Amino acid sequence: MSEKTENQGNSLDIVKWIIVGLLLAGAVVGNNIYGDMSVVLRAAGVVIAVAIAAFVAAQTTKGRTFLGFAKESRTEVRKVVWPSRKEATQTTLIVLVVTVIVALILWGLDGILVRVVGMATGITI
Repeated sequence: MSEKTENQGNSLDIVKWIIVGLLLAGAVVGNNIYGDMSVVLRAAGVVIAVAIAAFVAAQTTKGRTFLGFAKESRTEVRKVVWPSRKEATQTTLIVLVVTVIVALILWGLDGILVRVVGMATGITI
């Protein structure tokens, strides 16, 4: 019996995803066809079509799974301890200074290698 329920759910999900695709394609095509209309009206139509498509997609198994994941992610983001402005500024400055130092070291090594290869091959730049 669970196999029948799964198959019915899958076929209904396929129909729902087809509807979602048609709604999104209709939004794109409608936006192009009615290009001479007001931008506000076209934008409203696209937003409404996308909202309806999102609602239909949320009714599928994958849609419900995604919504659950999004809720759990939001909970996890709330648990994060974000750095203060001072800490973020100090960390950024440290990264910039280290980047400049490494760039200077690599530039120096490149210059040395160019001279060594030039002396070995007799080619000067």
